[in-house]
This record gives sequence, C-alpha cells and structure tokens, in this order.
Amino acid sequence: MVAGVSEEIRHAYCTGEDRLMAAKPLTLKLSIAELTERARTCKACDLWKHATQTVFGEGPSIAEIMLVGEQPGDQEDRSGHPFVGPAGKLLEHALEQAGIDRSDVYVTNAVKHFKWEAATRGKRRIHKKPRQSEIEACRPWLDSELEVVKPRVLVCLGASAAQSLLGKDFRVSRDRGKPVASPLAPRVVATVHPSSILRAQDDESRKSQMQLLVEDLKLVARLAKNTKRRS
Repeated sequence: MVAGVSEEIRHAYCTGEDRLMAAKPLTLKLSIAELTERARTCKACDLWKHATQTVFGEGPSIAEIMLVGEQPGDQEDRSGHPFVGPAGKLLEHALEQAGIDRSDVYVTNAVKHFKWEAATRGKRRIHKKPRQSEIEACRPWLDSELEVVKPRVLVCLGASAAQSLLGKDFRVSRDRGKPVASPLAPRVVATVHPSSILRAQDDESRKSQMQLLVEDLKLVARLAKNTKRRS
C-alpha cells in the first residue's frame, strides 16, 4: 500500500469553486475515470491559471508497469493526453524495442498541469521546471493513481519524478536501472526522461543514450514478469 493512503483512497482533491477548498478529504473507492474527472477542476497550485487543461494519467486501470514523468509538455497540454509529443514518441519507440506494449502501460506525470514561460521570440511555450510546492500539491493525485493501478513495477522518468517519489537525495545518474526498495510498489526503478535524449548534442550521443534507456526498460520488462502484484 502507498504510504499515507488508506485502502479506500484518502484523496485530497480540488474543486473549481475556491482554491482554499483544494485539500478536501475524500474517502471513496474511485476509478481512474472518476479521478480524471475530479482532477479537471484542480486548483491546488497556480499552474492551472496558464495551462489549457489538466493532463491526467492514461492506460489500463490495473497495469503491470506504471511510468511517471515530470509534467505534461506543450502538445500534451493542448491535447489533454500524456506523452503524445516528441518525448512521448521516443518513449514509445524505446518501449517497443524493450518488448513492452505501450497500451499495456499506465503513463502519468508527477505534475498534471503544463508549467511554461514564453519564448523570447515567437509564440513558443518553453517548459519550466515545477517547484517542489507544485509537485507536492499534485501528489495526492499520483498517490491515488498508484492505489488504483497497483503496478508491479513503478518507473520514474527523470530527476523530478524520481526525487519527488524517492527523495531529494536520489540521483538518476548514479542509480538508474537499479531496483529501489520503496513502499510505492514491489519494484521501483528510475531512468532518464526521454526528453533528455532529444536534447543530446549529436546523433551519436542520442543513439547511445537511447540504447541505455532501452536496456533500462528491458530490465523493467523482466521485473514485471517475475514480480507479484501487491494486494
């Protein structure tokens, strides 16, 4: 069971009526569809003010593997679906190479709204790293997703997701691809966020980094096959 979350999912959710009502306790067994609907009006932090919409997790309501990234990007914010932009396409390709069908995986983010700043030129919206307070405001949603999905393997994509779930001292560069003991899931593994591969300096670097990501995901596939789900 996820630490701090009861069997009935004690979930702090947000209403659209008033930000001061954001941390309202709920003791219900909710489905992913119900959580998604409740999250649409979340105002637990200020990110909703400049985002198009809440981008909740998607995938099987009971999945062997759950992937958690940092936050939605520009295309995710516009479409309302997680991991549909360039990083999502790269991730899908890596999953395929690792023998994992994306349709069998639950994908989500630590933060459900797109945080951005305007480019100095043009109309592009540039990703901006969320603050710790913003990550914490979204944590009840992620805890509830974990409680419903009950993955055999939880995969943290990138430093923000890993540190939000595994502690500020966790370093992806040091501990990627290594199973980590955690109450969050039977097996927890961290690896890089696919967006970091897109930022590689040259094709050779992108190729080598992609191969490392695929190897990490192959480990995830093996762990999912050989690990029992928690009740």
